[in-house]
Amino acid sequence: MKQNRREFIGISAAASAALFFSKMEAFASNIKTGEGMKGTEIKIMQTNWGFEGDMDAFCAKAKKSGYDGVELWWPGDVKAQEAMFTALDKYDLEIGFLCGGGQKDPEVHLTAFKKMIDAAAKQKRKKPLYINNHSGKDYFSFDENAKFIEHTTALSKETGITICHETHRSRMLYSAPVAKEYIKKFPELKLTLDISHWCCVHESLLVDQAETVNMALERTEHIHARIGHPEGPQVNDPRAPEWENVVKAHFAWWDKIVERKTNKGETITFLTEFGPPDYMPTMPYSRKPLAELWEVNVYMMQLLRKRYEG
Repeated sequence: MKQNRREFIGISAAASAALFFSKMEAFASNIKTGEGMKGTEIKIMQTNWGFEGDMDAFCAKAKKSGYDGVELWWPGDVKAQEAMFTALDKYDLEIGFLCGGGQKDPEVHLTAFKKMIDAAAKQKRKKPLYINNHSGKDYFSFDENAKFIEHTTALSKETGITICHETHRSRMLYSAPVAKEYIKKFPELKLTLDISHWCCVHESLLVDQAETVNMALERTEHIHARIGHPEGPQVNDPRAPEWENVVKAHFAWWDKIVERKTNKGETITFLTEFGPPDYMPTMPYSRKPLAELWEVNVYMMQLLRKRYEG
C-alpha cells in the first residue's frame, strides 16, 4: 500500500514525538532526590497570565491541576483584593505577589512601586511565599535603579518576606553583564531567575557568560520556569523534540539552584510561566496559538515534580 507524503510526515512526526517523550521521561527522573530532599519543600505556582475567567475560576483550575499556589500582580482595587483572598482561602492555595511599575520618570516610578510593594508586604490577610518584582527600567541609571533594591532590602528585613528582583527584559536586570554589577554592589540582592530573557537578549544559551550566570544562580530565590531560546523568550512548545537541548540547558541551570537550596533545607519555589500570544507563537493570519497554554504550563509543572520530587 502506497503512502502519500502527508501521511509519511505525520507518522514521522508522531514517532519523533513519542521518542522525545520517552527521553524526557528518563531525563525527568535523572536527579535522585530521596535523602537529599528531606526537609525541603518544592512549591510550584501557576500564573493567571492569559487565563480567561474570574479569580475563583482561575484558583479552582490551578488547584485541580495540582499547583501549590499562584503568582499574581498585587491588585490596587479593594474589591479585587477581597476576591483574590477569598479564592486563595477557598482553594487552600499559597500566594506569591508580583509588583512593579510602568512610569517612565524614575522618581514617579519609584514612588508608585513603593506604594504597591508596601501594601502587598504589609497586608495582614495572607503572608506571601515571596514577592517578585519587575524592578525599574533598562534605561534608568544605575543609581536610579539601585533605589529599588535599597527599598526592598529594608522592607524584607522589616517583614521577614523574601523579596526578589526578576531578570526580565526592559527592567533593571535585563542582561547578564548589567545584573552582574548589581550583584557585586548589593550582597543582599535576591533574584527571581527568568533566564529565558537573557537567552533572548544575548542571542545564546549563555555558554560564554558562565561566570556571571553562576553568580546569578547563587542569588536566586525563585524561578520562573519558562523555556527561552537564542531567538526568543519562549519556545512554541517545550514538548517538541526540536527544543530538547534548550530544555536541558534550562534544567541544568535550575538543577544548581535546587541543589544549593536543598543543601540548606530551604523551600524552593517555581512559577510555570508560559504566556499567551504574542509570547506564544501563533499561526499567521488566524493568530491561532501553536500550543494550548494551560496544558503547556501543567506539563512543565509535572516535569518539575518528576525531576525534583522523585
